[in-house]
Amino acid sequence: MDTLLVTGGAGFIGSNVVRAALATTPWRVVVLDALTYAGHRESLADLERDPRFAFVEGDIADPARVAETFARFDPRFVLHLAAESHVDRSIDGPREFVRTNIVGTHEMLVGARAHADALPAAERARCRFVHVSTDEVFGTLGAEGRFDERSPHAPRSPYAASKAAADHLAAAYKETYGLHVVVTNCSNNYGPYQFPEKLIPLMTLNALEGKPLPVYGDGRQVRDWLHVEDHARGLLLALQHGRAGERYLFGGDAERTNLQVVEAICAALERQRPRPGGGRYLDLVRHVTDRPGHDRRYAVDARRARAELGWAPTHSFERGIDATVAWYLAHGGWCTAVQAKGYGRERLGVLPTGERR
Repeated sequence: MDTLLVTGGAGFIGSNVVRAALATTPWRVVVLDALTYAGHRESLADLERDPRFAFVEGDIADPARVAETFARFDPRFVLHLAAESHVDRSIDGPREFVRTNIVGTHEMLVGARAHADALPAAERARCRFVHVSTDEVFGTLGAEGRFDERSPHAPRSPYAASKAAADHLAAAYKETYGLHVVVTNCSNNYGPYQFPEKLIPLMTLNALEGKPLPVYGDGRQVRDWLHVEDHARGLLLALQHGRAGERYLFGGDAERTNLQVVEAICAALERQRPRPGGGRYLDLVRHVTDRPGHDRRYAVDARRARAELGWAPTHSFERGIDATVAWYLAHGGWCTAVQAKGYGRERLGVLPTGERR
């Protein structure tokens, strides 16, 4: 039985990828996760009894732990998702982003290379490493156009810069050492198991509690929204069929302004759980000071993934939002558990008054 190693598998995208892999492949799936504030065993609780599932608590920036995991489980495939991922947190504390996203990625590449090099030639040729990244590495777009595989890296936040550096490291390990590396970049994900610091779960949970819905600036920043289950399917296709050294972009063809997303969440809540005492959830919207360096628009051209991998998104934004809101309404226990490490949905990433931007 082949083994897939998923780093960050207790996080949002990672836990959805683990489910997809167990459901659609014959592989054993091993998760390596440090269980930081955004990684939770609760997100994998339904998988714990699956004999093809294993969990290792460990830091990807710890070379000994990485080497031990490769030696113990002998994986042929790696999906590298572990990352610090919240832009606001990167503004407050960029050092952790450098450590995890750059140093951690390097240690995973070192571990994968050493493991592959020790295998017989036929087995070494089967090894695959997919580095999972973001469209934020490309910076910001104007009113027209989309990012594609030829777009230059132009990051504008510490988070995006750390992911851009990791992209380059991953690509370099293919060119320098011959490691079979594929890099993927995705648009904004949404769906079940997303930590409540991100826009959609944050707005959903705040609205249910009658708290303000903070919209940054004018709320007209545009993102291309991709359901996490579509992304997970794309990553497995990239792992199985992606060409070494290539980059694949995954987007949902669902551009919406942040304000439109909040309006869609409020509309879904009105249908599924009307606000007690009457009134509209939209009345809770409050425009707040914008994020420093806030990119204005992202959009993704996924034609290569469609043509070479046979991938296409299957979730419409409207149905996806309805289903996502319904998931959070049905999983209040999970929401409480994952916020128990001290996160109170407070605003992050606000520079002190007078600080240079």
